[in-house]
This record gives sequence, C-alpha cells and structure tokens, in this order.
Amino acid sequence: MRNGHRLGRRFGWLWAAYGTSVLGTWLAFGAFPLIAVQVLHAGPAEVAALASVGAAVGAAVAVPLGPWVEFRRKRPVLIGTDLVRFAALLTIPAAFALGVLSFVQLLLVSVVVAAADITFRAASGAYLKSLVPAEHLLVANARFESTAWTTTIVGPPLGGAAIGLLGPVATVVADAVSYLLSALGIRATGGREPRPERGEAARPRAGDLLDGWRYILADATLRPLFFNTAVFNGLVMAADALLAVLMLGRLGFEPWQYGLAFAAPSIGGLLGSRLARPLVTRFGQHRVLVVSGALRALWLVGLAFVGPGTGGLLLVMGVELGLIFCCGVFNPVCATYRLERTATGRIARTLSAWTVTTKASTALLTAVWGALGGLLGPRTAIGLAGVFLLATPLLLPRRAAEPPAVPSAVPSAVPTAEAERAPRPA
Repeated sequence: MRNGHRLGRRFGWLWAAYGTSVLGTWLAFGAFPLIAVQVLHAGPAEVAALASVGAAVGAAVAVPLGPWVEFRRKRPVLIGTDLVRFAALLTIPAAFALGVLSFVQLLLVSVVVAAADITFRAASGAYLKSLVPAEHLLVANARFESTAWTTTIVGPPLGGAAIGLLGPVATVVADAVSYLLSALGIRATGGREPRPERGEAARPRAGDLLDGWRYILADATLRPLFFNTAVFNGLVMAADALLAVLMLGRLGFEPWQYGLAFAAPSIGGLLGSRLARPLVTRFGQHRVLVVSGALRALWLVGLAFVGPGTGGLLLVMGVELGLIFCCGVFNPVCATYRLERTATGRIARTLSAWTVTTKASTALLTAVWGALGGLLGPRTAIGLAGVFLLATPLLLPRRAAEPPAVPSAVPSAVPTAEAERAPRPA
C-alpha cells in the first residue's frame, strides 16, 4: 500500500479479497468445459450451451436482485454472494466423488455463479464508495485493474498445470476455496455500515426492476458509454471464441501456445492500469476515456490475418498486447467515470443493469458470431467483428459532464462523503 496513496486497512482487506477470488477464477479457467468433455463426454452443442446459456440465464436471475441489494447493507451481501459461490462450486467435486455428476448440475451451478457474480459487482460499487476518499477513487480502481491483469498472467498457466496433474475438478475446488477466503477477507474489513433508509416512495414495485436501465438511458453521458461497453465486450469475446477454433484447429497451434498468446500480453493490462492515473492527471479524465476507448477498437481486425507458425503466434501476441494495454487504461477510468455519474442511492441498481446487459450482449453476440463462423469461416467472421468494432468509438461520450447532484428523494445506500470519506469500485 506504500506505492502512491494509502487507502487504509479496510481497503487493504477488500483488495486482498478481490485478488484471492480473481486468482481462483483464473486457476479454474476452462475447468467447466473440460469437465463437460472429459468427464461427461459432452458434445460441442452442450459445451456451447454451458458457456452461453449459463451466463444468459444467470443474468436474467440477477435482474430483480439489483433493487434488492440497493437497500441492504452491502458488506453482508458481498459475504453472502461469496459463500453462495463457494457452496455451489463445492457441489461439483462432491457429486464427482459420489459418481453422480451430470451436465444439468454443471449448467445449474454456472447459472448460480453468474447470478451471484452480478449481484456481487452491484454491491461492491456502493461498498467501495464507503471505504475510500472520493479523490482516490481512480487509484482504487486502478489497483483492482492491475490485480486483475496480474492474476490473468499467472492464473491460467498455474491452472493448466494443476489440471494436468490433478484434473479439472481439483481447480474447481481451488476456485471454491478462493471465494471462502474472499468472504473472510471482506468480513475482516470490519467497521459499521448503517442500514440504508427506505422511504415510503421507495417501497418495492414491479417498475423497480427496470430502474437501473431507466437511470442509465436518461443520462446523456452514461447512455453512450453503456452501449459502447456492451457492444465492445460482446464483439471481443465473440472473436476470441472463433480465434480459439482457428488457432487450435486449422492453424494447428498447441494448447500451450494458445494459452501463451493470451497470458503473456496481459502484462499490457498491468502497465496500462498503472498509467491510468498519471494520464488522467495530465490530460483529464474525459480525454483519456475517449482516446483509450477509441484506440482499443483498432486492434481486433488484425487477428483476421493470423497465420500458422511463429509469425502467426507473434501476430496474435502483438495484437492482444495493444488491445489489452488500451483496455488496461480505459477500464479503471471508465469505472471511475461511471460511478461519479451515478447518484449514491442508485449505484447497485445501475451496476446490476450494466453487468446484466453486458453479459447478455456477450452471450448473444457469441452465439451470432458462432453461426457466422460456421457460414463464412472463423477468419472471415473475426475480420467482420473487427470491422464492426471500428465503429464503437462513435458511442463514447462526446463531452465531459459534471457529476449529477444526488436527488433528495433517493435514499442513500452508504454514508455521506463527509461521514465516511466515500469513493468507489471496479
């Protein structure tokens, strides 16, 4: 914590909890498809359903949880969602040991984990805002971002080695334990969190389910950023799925080469996240947001030209390095910008709507581009995704705007900045 700003012991526990759970996730990266193929002998359609349907249904399940989280203490919600993921994941090795593991169970666990993940993200924004001074918000988000990319570098290789030695079920156990450790870390943050007040006008009603989307779409700067994020993430993930088919199939790359092509360039995300704050200090938040958001759209089309051998591998690594570096700058700035634009009493609903939409659009575009890959070939479909991605900078906010005042009718979910020196999350 001595590099740059000291954000306090409570933030330190939260940061450690985040790093632990993200590392566990990367250790188990690809474990579900491997279990489906190696243990349950699932086919391509079932594996695709595991990836897309699980995420989509999980997003749908999480829709009513955003309004529910808004008016609850956030720390118990974070601990609860970690424990839910811990318990859900542990059912897989338990069923495997008893010889009753099924594809339906894998699918149900993926739904539960996806819904809990969205709920966790919704609560984490408001909770972080109660821990860190507002002026250090970008510093906190940059630390989360650098941690995410660091675990991306080390997690998959370690997970791959563990899968080779112990099998994919063992990495699921490691992922489950990481959520338990995360829950313990969040509990260790301590402190008192007042229960958010809920006025008479804030009683539950059906319209509350759409409140997060209404808030986003009514804001002239959040609205374009919202669509930019959903389209960008969806197209990148859809192209990555096709790139796996192209590299591991037609081009004949080994699995370790494919893993290296994505793990090594993740150092660009680490560098980008560390540069985010100095760049904002020098050039301003809005300019860095727009420039980095535009630059990250330029790289994907290069993957359409990947060939076999060392040259092709270096091309993929170069493209991914540029893309990930720009994302490393953009992501913490975007997270900070989004939270500054969101009224305190609406953070959970807004982040829930944002994450649900992003996951749903990713599932949809992955399915659409999978069909295009079958019709046109993976290389052409990747190139098409890259061309569409070039238009996404048009959806970035055109001008900077001041954070809106918190409406008096909206109950505050966390203490005021004066009382708790509030800021925010990734």
